[in-house]
Amino acid sequence: MSDAYIALADGRVVEARGRVPGRTRGELVFTTAYTGYEESLTDPSYEEQVLTFSYPLIGNYGVRDERFESDRIHPRAAVAREFTDEIVEWLAEEGVPAIDHVDTRDLVTTIREEGAMRCGIAVGPDATPETAREELEACKGMSEHADIGAQVSVTEPTIHRGLAERGSAASRTESDDGGECDVALVDCGAKGSIVSSLTDRGADVHVLPYDASVADVEAVDPDVLFISNGPGDPANFEAATALVEHFVGDVPLAGICLGQQVIARALGGTTEKMAFGHRGVNQPVRDLDTGRVVMTTQNHGYTVADPGPRLDVTQVNVNDDTAEGLTNEELRVITRQYHPEANPGPHDTLDFFDDVLDLAGGRDRKRPVVASD
Repeated sequence: MSDAYIALADGRVVEARGRVPGRTRGELVFTTAYTGYEESLTDPSYEEQVLTFSYPLIGNYGVRDERFESDRIHPRAAVAREFTDEIVEWLAEEGVPAIDHVDTRDLVTTIREEGAMRCGIAVGPDATPETAREELEACKGMSEHADIGAQVSVTEPTIHRGLAERGSAASRTESDDGGECDVALVDCGAKGSIVSSLTDRGADVHVLPYDASVADVEAVDPDVLFISNGPGDPANFEAATALVEHFVGDVPLAGICLGQQVIARALGGTTEKMAFGHRGVNQPVRDLDTGRVVMTTQNHGYTVADPGPRLDVTQVNVNDDTAEGLTNEELRVITRQYHPEANPGPHDTLDFFDDVLDLAGGRDRKRPVVASD
């Protein structure tokens, strides 16, 4: 007898085995990543979503908090063909419902054919198809990701100092040592590895709330204004958009994932929701100038439909031609739709962070040493 149910927006109810009890609701999405489950589960971009892993066994190399991208799990529930006991214990500690013994191939096919969809989940001895449907009905009444930035952003500015010595572990605490440049990072749901990718290169990273004001940025007096990744619709991040509009042309601008979308909207472009998004570690991206193709890590459900008159597309997705890189050399703007910091995924594009800091004035910086586990 099943003790877990997923009610899908297409009318089906999927039966499964419950691993962590609870009731919840959210947007059902999938990732094709075969490693990096710790990083994925702690990625703030999965806030308010139900994450389905397409790889059949999740948890086979344990759980280590040094791999976490934030201080908590963000998906509202996790679904897999099979979870190991260790990852179930972690999910239980954080109160995140977990389901396995699911035909994830069928779920992924459904999402690819019908698009990411809302779902209701009920797990536990009292779970029934009806209770899962109740969650789905409640989900239908929710406005999409209303003010979601407040759920994933810092509430007060924080500083992460750049490393004085290259090749050592990334510093994540404040110190009295000034860095080689100051980056104002607007935290719309930033991954920790974005911060460490910048501090590894000697930058002082001033992490600001998602609704930071012009005065907040001016207090930093940054060399670069950086808009982070984050969950949901970029149209909901009005404060970050206003910052870009205010500082463009005066301060170099950079963005990753949601950050690219926010910058494009601020400079006259448009964005749109994708059918099922890009979530995985093997998305091929082609550079239009060099023809080089790199493999990238991605996690987004929206994309830049039209970059507008002020931005040029420099990179595209090989699979669907969506914009993966934008630039305006005169205004000193550079963005990426994918995650150059990876975690999980390939490190083909880590030099993006060197390019970002070069916008600060071409300082003579040493390249960081990438340490292996």
